[in-house]
Amino acid sequence: MQAPILLPGALSELFVHATNTGRITLADRYGLMAALLQEELDSEERRAIDRLLRAVRKGSLVVVNDLSAIA
Repeated sequence: MQAPILLPGALSELFVHATNTGRITLADRYGLMAALLQEELDSEERRAIDRLLRAVRKGSLVVVNDLSAIA
């Protein structure tokens, strides 16, 4: 099975979108999964993922089952 491919710049867009909306959607979670499955994350991308996960744990971000934040 092939690992999902993350588009360049997608992680930073995901980070900005999640922090602006306060929500992590199903599509965001798949994006995070794709990023974590890549073996070549740089330190900035790793810190962004850590910050998102920490925000979820603190309750600053809410995990929702919506497919996308676009209504």
